Amino acid sequence: MAEHVVRAGLPRVGLPPGGFDVDAGRVLAPDPAPPGGVVESTDDPSAERALLREAQLIARMGSWTLDVATGQAYLSQGLRRLCGLPGHATLADLIALVHPDDGPVLDDFQAALRSRRTSQPLELEVRDDSGERAYLVRARPEFESDGRVVRVHGTVQDFTRFRALERQLSQDGRLFREAQRVARLGTWEWNTTTGDCLWSSMLYELFGIEPGVRITYGDYLHLVHPDDRGWVDQRWQELASTRRPVECEHRVIRPDGKRRVFRVRGEAAGADNDHGVMIGTAQDVTEQRSTETRMQRSSKRFTDLVAITPVGIALFDDAERLVDANDALCSLLGQDLERLRGMTAEQLTHPDDREARRGREAHSFHSGQRVLVTATGKPVYCELNATVSVADDGQRFWLVVFADVTDRRRAAERLRYQATHDELTGLPGRAAVKELLGKLLGGRDYERIALLFCDVDNFKRVNDSLGHDVGDELITALARRLERGLPPSCTVARMSGDEYVIICSDVEEAGGVEALANLAAGLLRTAVPVRDQLLRVSACIGAAVPSGPETSGADLLRYADAAMFAAKARGTGRVSIASDTLIASANSQMLLEGQLREAITHDQLVLHYQPVVGPDGTVLSAEALVRWPHPERGLLNPGDFLPVAEQGDLLGELDRWVLRAAFTEAAEWPQLCGGVLGGGVGIAVNLSGLVPGDPEFVDVVSATVAATGIAWDRVVLELVETSLIDLPSRSREAMAELVERGVRFAVDDFGTGYSSLARLKELPAQIIKIDRRFVSGVATDASDFAVARALVDMARAMGRSCVAEGVENATQFHVLRGVGVDAYQGWLLSKPLPAKEFREILRLGPVHIPRGA
Repeated sequence: MAEHVVRAGLPRVGLPPGGFDVDAGRVLAPDPAPPGGVVESTDDPSAERALLREAQLIARMGSWTLDVATGQAYLSQGLRRLCGLPGHATLADLIALVHPDDGPVLDDFQAALRSRRTSQPLELEVRDDSGERAYLVRARPEFESDGRVVRVHGTVQDFTRFRALERQLSQDGRLFREAQRVARLGTWEWNTTTGDCLWSSMLYELFGIEPGVRITYGDYLHLVHPDDRGWVDQRWQELASTRRPVECEHRVIRPDGKRRVFRVRGEAAGADNDHGVMIGTAQDVTEQRSTETRMQRSSKRFTDLVAITPVGIALFDDAERLVDANDALCSLLGQDLERLRGMTAEQLTHPDDREARRGREAHSFHSGQRVLVTATGKPVYCELNATVSVADDGQRFWLVVFADVTDRRRAAERLRYQATHDELTGLPGRAAVKELLGKLLGGRDYERIALLFCDVDNFKRVNDSLGHDVGDELITALARRLERGLPPSCTVARMSGDEYVIICSDVEEAGGVEALANLAAGLLRTAVPVRDQLLRVSACIGAAVPSGPETSGADLLRYADAAMFAAKARGTGRVSIASDTLIASANSQMLLEGQLREAITHDQLVLHYQPVVGPDGTVLSAEALVRWPHPERGLLNPGDFLPVAEQGDLLGELDRWVLRAAFTEAAEWPQLCGGVLGGGVGIAVNLSGLVPGDPEFVDVVSATVAATGIAWDRVVLELVETSLIDLPSRSREAMAELVERGVRFAVDDFGTGYSSLARLKELPAQIIKIDRRFVSGVATDASDFAVARALVDMARAMGRSCVAEGVENATQFHVLRGVGVDAYQGWLLSKPLPAKEFREILRLGPVHIPRGA
């Protein structure tokens, strides 16, 4: 039978090992090969069968034969072993091993075999029932002379490894293509003999050429930039002649005119290549080179910037030794770079600061302040900012910026001093008084404390008749007398104007509260020489001691203040000690504070509006002025209850109420165009408790604007001059955020605080309000006129607007208009009006401007 199959043309690889005995239905065993030799298959069939069996084992293959007439199938031993079938297995058992999903394909395969009219083999790939292995089935029909299919011979080969290899190769190919795409890299081959080139599809894309176009070496050179073409050709010719690898970068002009930069590598294709074939890669590095160029330019700019920047910059190594520094740092420390190089951060630090920092920090470079030392030992206060930088070789450096804040620190110290001390006398101020009282009253000896409130008699008459300068000299002279004449346990402070406070930490040492009060009265009852004349003065004094451990500093101030007013009621130079009756009266002030708090909470306050008008009478804005319709005392002006609000820490709540009420009212006003201070009729609100330094400042204003619907550019926030001088950066940022949205800030009562005209430039405000003290004398006092004109000129030069406050007569108005004031506010134009009456003014149009010279 085996001979018949071979004669019928079945490939030998498809024979069962040893052949089949079809009649017996068994596998024929191969004849043994003679020992020590090779038997020719044509001479020894058993040897041939042995070779076939071994071949099937190696190829993981088995064979089968199906007798179509009887339906009997014969499975080779190799097939049963391959498929894990027993010796008595049938073709049905073999088919049962096929994966269910491949059943339909197998049925089609069988049908194709039955209908086949040629002996050409058919192929089919199926999986086993686990789906993990793949098998290739080949079958060829055998025909009788009449064309009937009598047998089918076939093989089954385990193709799992081949399919896995194909998948791996396919994946590798895909990954290679993706890698080329991501890296913008293509591959090429160049036959130096014929000049033909083979390019990958990615390389066609990079060069902007249609894939498949025949490319020669000359075509490639034609794409190279003309300026690079000569030396590029020379490099490739060197590769062709020496076969040493070549790498270079050159420019390319694509067919579409785009210019690109390519990095190209090439080498001979294999060590035994005698056909002159070169292979290599080409990568588009245009973006990388462009980035590098920008970085180089940026680095150059950075180097130049470091060299010319006015702040000190230094580079320290990881051991905190100075490696490099710019000229500004050398100048700051008074040493040249060669002397500074190698010094540690500790050596650059002033000894006092070095000792204070010892043991606190793991390393020296923390943002914050540091005191450096100059070559002469002088301290330099610097604000330090540091960051870690890593060099190309991985070495770590510290880049440190030293900003000299010595002047700013001194200015801040002056401001802190000014915030707690009176500028005129140098005595502690209100804030310092509160702080000291809180400290003393919180101690165990609070019963020994006494507080005296002193008010100079008739001081206003001195100011009015002799001028403010004389009044200032008098106040200073009295302050010195108190400092010299009081016991060491006493601290003298100035609250405001002509009011002094004396805090005694041990009243028993001073002989008792009454003796201390009389001593202070005697010191203030004197004749003071001022400008070649003697001024006889006296003062009324109120004294108070704690009534119990619950007495606060504010209570003590209220009690002493009430006692001082009681003394004044009895005449000049009097002394009064706070009694229970006086304390009860002071507590009534507390009652007023509670009533004010309730009035704010329940909207029991009202607003009046005073117009701010332009030179032609157009109403540009209005200032909201709060009034309190008290149920028992009638309509109270701010002067009657603002001190109560300040003492009760209600100014912030009052500001919030005024903002809300004023914005709500102004949102309903007619939208008239002002032209000088902005579009529409603006609304100005004076703020005293809610200031830019508060963390919630921006949020409160923004929320109020959003809730009332008023336009941002109609809002004017007025602040006293002293609250705007030398604002911290956080406060300036808060103001800038609101200004960006359209809000304008006005400096109220400019010229009466701590600043000067030179500081006008520093104020972060858009509107300057000239104080009424200068306005009142602008037509009669040359100095007031000069101040007003200087303010207007400076404001105009810096793009700010000027508003004159307290314009009371036509002469003042026309003088101010003559020097260029932008807007005016005062009783000449309109008194503060209730909301309804102010709306009527808006309805009637421009305010009447009186005639005048």
